[in-house]
Amino acid sequence: MSLLIVNTLPCDDPEAIKAIDILSRESEECKVINAYEMNIKPCIGCNNCWLKTPGICSLKDGYEELIKGYLRYDETVFISGTALDFADHRMKNVIDRLLPLATMYTHFVDGQCRHVPRYDKKFRFGLLYSGKADEEYLKLWFDRVTLNFSGENIGVFPTHKAKEMSLCI
Repeated sequence: MSLLIVNTLPCDDPEAIKAIDILSRESEECKVINAYEMNIKPCIGCNNCWLKTPGICSLKDGYEELIKGYLRYDETVFISGTALDFADHRMKNVIDRLLPLATMYTHFVDGQCRHVPRYDKKFRFGLLYSGKADEEYLKLWFDRVTLNFSGENIGVFPTHKAKEMSLCI
């Protein structure tokens, strides 16, 4: 099993360091992308990744490395800070920029409208968060995110429960 860890906390954050150490020990191959330093911009809703340059975002801020990672690695675990009991703006930007993984077309799956996937891959995404959050709401939100990308939610845990997350990957 190969694992991509997308860390939106500072590189020297003690909780992130500990979580990365625990997760990386449990995987055969692991890559860590420290997105905190990348300054990932928010999606601007231009739809270029759907229409003009399919699968490629028009914003050039290094996010291409993340898209390639989602496709290359078996599983992805996001590490996020929190604000207002939810994932912080850095994580929200990273999640919103998943759009190139889907097409603009929709279809019904189990009675619900979903984007048609661009790639023949079942994404497995997990979320670790640092700080105070409404865990039930985060789980519900992350379930919907992964479902919309024809993926599987492998769990939502606070960073101090990284060991529990490692059992899910």
